Amino acid sequence: MESMESLRTIFTMFQPTRRRIHKSRLVTKDGHCNIEFGNAESGNHFAFLGDLWTTFIEIRWRFVLLFFVVLSIGSWLVFGLLWYWIAKSNGDLIGQNHTVGHVRCLENVTGFTSAFLYALETQTTVGYGVRMLTDHCASAVALLAIQSLVGVVINCFVCGIILAKISLPKNRAKTVSFSKMATICVKKESLCLLIRVANLRKTLLIGSQIYGKLLRTTTTPDGETIILDQVDVNFSVDAGKDNLFFVCPLTLYHVIDRSSPFYELSADTLPQQDFELVVFLEGTAESTSASCQVRTSYIPQEIQWGYNFLPIISRTKTGKYHVDFSNFSKTFSTITPHCVHCFETDADQRNHNNENHGTQQKTGIDNLGFQVIDIPDTVDVPNM
Repeated sequence: MESMESLRTIFTMFQPTRRRIHKSRLVTKDGHCNIEFGNAESGNHFAFLGDLWTTFIEIRWRFVLLFFVVLSIGSWLVFGLLWYWIAKSNGDLIGQNHTVGHVRCLENVTGFTSAFLYALETQTTVGYGVRMLTDHCASAVALLAIQSLVGVVINCFVCGIILAKISLPKNRAKTVSFSKMATICVKKESLCLLIRVANLRKTLLIGSQIYGKLLRTTTTPDGETIILDQVDVNFSVDAGKDNLFFVCPLTLYHVIDRSSPFYELSADTLPQQDFELVVFLEGTAESTSASCQVRTSYIPQEIQWGYNFLPIISRTKTGKYHVDFSNFSKTFSTITPHCVHCFETDADQRNHNNENHGTQQKTGIDNLGFQVIDIPDTVDVPNM
């Protein structure tokens, strides 16, 4: 048994370990920014309190609900204490000596519990009819007006936050999807980087614009290292890049030419690169007129060289256009040059061959004095 355990231990030591390669990225696939702020000045944190509306809209739902519960219960407790103080000052509580002809400020408010219930009923306008206010105390009438106004303000503020969070433009962005992978292949006689995007709703995004940013670490000639250096990457579709008719999935493409930041890439060097391609799509929601931005990112391991996207749009027998989202991110292998330089060399060679072929079709000099005559198919030959 000991020998078996020792052999198992040796086998485990020499067994290759599997390590997952985690690639850090600034923008996640669902569009969230992976960044944190450190060593910020303490005074900057109070700036968030100066903009309470934006702060409450950006915090999570759980904190909004917690804030609503704490604010409501806290206000009931504060006003319950005030009602209890008024009732005690007037001698309305149990155990206090009531004189003959004593007039209560609050009916059936005999302790803190009943005072808290009265504050709750007043602020929520429940009004069970058991506890009520009399016109004997002016301070009680003033407190009733103040609590009613505070309750209205709290309800309006919380309802406004809830409505604003529900109608956030980023919720509309969740119904716009990018392909998980990007591809590089030949499109329109050019080597292009392709990305597919789809609008999952039938309502349009008006005035849609597409652009990209290439994030990478570069070193200047002076030796300065620039982290997250941004380079513009232009994307287009067959109909242009602005004011897209975004009713069906579109394939975005970036032409890899001499002005492209991907000009020096090849099929072999692409996996070893260290960059992040962030793609943005901006537009205005047709139903809410709210501007929204959708973004995603691609790292070199998510770019397939020599592949193209499968077609997903077809036409049914009834005349409707059918979109098959099962093939949205699927690709197929296609013949693609190994690098951009290879593609340009092949294109120059083809152009050179076409020029030589055109010049070889016409040789010699035309004789302007030459006459063309018609020769009949059959000629009569005299017998000798």
